[in-house]
Amino acid sequence: MRTALLQSSGRPGSVAENLKVLDEAAGRAAAAGVGLLITPEMFLTGYAIGDGIARLAEPADGDSADAVAEIASRHGVAVVYAYPERDGEAVYNSAQLISADGSRLANYRKTHLFGCFERDHFTPGEQQVVQAELNGLRVGILICYDVEFPENVRAHALAGTDLLVVPTAQMHPFQFVAESMIPVRAFENQMYVAYVNRIGLEEEFEFIGLSTLAGPDGVARARAGRGEELVFADTDPAFLAASRENNPYLKDRRPGLYGSLV
Repeated sequence: MRTALLQSSGRPGSVAENLKVLDEAAGRAAAAGVGLLITPEMFLTGYAIGDGIARLAEPADGDSADAVAEIASRHGVAVVYAYPERDGEAVYNSAQLISADGSRLANYRKTHLFGCFERDHFTPGEQQVVQAELNGLRVGILICYDVEFPENVRAHALAGTDLLVVPTAQMHPFQFVAESMIPVRAFENQMYVAYVNRIGLEEEFEFIGLSTLAGPDGVARARAGRGEELVFADTDPAFLAASRENNPYLKDRRPGLYGSLV
């Protein structure tokens, strides 16, 4: 499945403008034969928008979900978009997978919140593994800081995730996560990992781009620079199956020795 990583911060504070950016990217992705388009963390509204997070938060089936579904179905491209999700009084840092026919397939709430900013504005999610079947692949979702906890990615590996999608808002000086950690996560868990970042300055945060899609051999299939980009890479089920057959990591586990970890 051809996959597109939309490395962009859009227009922080403007849902309407960000939907326009998404629409344009979906058109370019469709022309390139893409099956799945992925946005960065909090793409719908912007990340560093303070109290605007609560003001712009929407339910998973809200107006913006309908707008993304229309974009996905019009272009024939599935979309993972990240947004602040309102559920009652709680606001979650979420990402939702919309199919190419506009159906809502999966919605994930970030479980590990990073720093005071996120803890002040969001409620942590409680479901570690969220997945959906898409174009012959089992797609799972984490968000940014979540992928830095090896337990999260291993849980996805054990649940059969083939492509782990990670919208992120990774900032300076943590570029080693994109450069080194993501390929290692893909290799040690025998999956594809798509890590899609924001760019530029937003208030006190400097986002560093470097979006990447790494394969189960630990090799980056695509890697963006520091600016706004739409990059493409393929996720190959046959290559993934062969890699899992040849790599014994998951087979050689001894869970009985790991009880002290929890």
